[in-house]
Amino acid sequence: MVVLSSQQATLNDLFPINTCKPTPTTVLKGVPEVDLSHPDAKTLIVNACIEFGFFKAVNHHVPLELMTNLENETLKFFKQTQLEKEKAGPPDPFGYGSKSIGTNGDIGWVEYLLLNTNPDVISPKSLHLLHQNPNKFRCAVEEYILAVKEVCCEVLELMADGLGIEERNVFSRLVRDERSDSCLRVNHYTACGEVEALSGGGNLIGFGEHTDPQIISVLRSNNTSGLQICLRDGVSWVSIPPDHTSFFITVGDSLQVMTNGGLKSVKHRVLTDTNMSRLSMIYFGGPPLNEKLAPLPSILMSKKEQSLYKEFTWREYKNAAYKSRLAYNRLSLFEKKSAAQ
Repeated sequence: MVVLSSQQATLNDLFPINTCKPTPTTVLKGVPEVDLSHPDAKTLIVNACIEFGFFKAVNHHVPLELMTNLENETLKFFKQTQLEKEKAGPPDPFGYGSKSIGTNGDIGWVEYLLLNTNPDVISPKSLHLLHQNPNKFRCAVEEYILAVKEVCCEVLELMADGLGIEERNVFSRLVRDERSDSCLRVNHYTACGEVEALSGGGNLIGFGEHTDPQIISVLRSNNTSGLQICLRDGVSWVSIPPDHTSFFITVGDSLQVMTNGGLKSVKHRVLTDTNMSRLSMIYFGGPPLNEKLAPLPSILMSKKEQSLYKEFTWREYKNAAYKSRLAYNRLSLFEKKSAAQ
C-alpha cells in the first residue's frame, strides 16, 4: 500500500483521494430479506427488486465454511508484499489491481482480484494467479464459484416465476451456458483511519457509485459495513448492515433491459471503514459474449409495451461499459430515442 505522510499535499500526490462529505449515516431499516425456500419467495424477490433493486437472500444452502474458506485464502493473498501481489497484475482486465478501477480514471481505496469463471476463456493473469498460489487457493475459488452459481440461477428462475414468464429458465440459461461470461471479483478495502483523518474528515470512497452491467450480482462480505445503495429517488444513499452468512443480490443492467425496465439496476457504492478492513466476494452472472440482449417479447406482449431499448450483444455492452466512467449511465447509449422522449 502507499506510504502515509503527515503532509496533505504529499498524500494527495501519492493517491488522489476521493471522499464523501461527512453526513449523518442512514441505515436502511427493513432490508428486504427473502428465504429462498419460502413458498412466496418468487413474489418477494420481484417486489424487492422493483422497490430497491436488491435484496438479502437467506436459507441459500451454501455452507458458511465454504464462504469463509475463500475469504481466508484471499486474505492470505492480500497480506503478501505489494511486489508479490503485483506479479498477478496489472489486470487484463483479469488479475490483481490496486486503486485504479478500470482504465478511465476511476480510483478507490481498494485492491482486488478479478477472475474469469469460464475455463474456455484463458486469461494469462488468472492462470498466473492460480499457479502462483497453493492448490488450496484454487480449490477454494472453484468450490465457491460452483456453489454461488447455483444460487444465482435459483434466484433468476424464481424471478422468472414471479414475473409470470412461462419459460422459467429464460434468465438462468444464460448463466448456465458453457460460454457464459460470468466472473468473480474479490475486493479488499483496508482500514484507513489515518488517511481518512488527513482527507479532512470525509468518508473515503472504496468503490465509487455505479450499476453492474451483468444480469445479477451475488455479493457476500465479511462483517464490516460499507455497502450503500441509492434509493429510487436517485439522491438518497442508505447503508446496508453487513451479514456474513447471507448473500446480497443486486439487479444488473442486462436484466433491466430484458425486463424492459420492469426491474431496474441499482446504483451502489462502498465507503471505507476507519478501523476495520472489508472483504467482499461478488459473483457477476453474465450471458455469453455473443448473446443478443433485448426486452423479452413475452414481457412486451403481457404489458402491451413498446421496447425501450435497442437490441445489442453482451460483447457490445461490455465494451461500452469498460470505456465509460463508473457513474456513467451506460444504458443511455442503447435507449430508443422515441421511448426516451
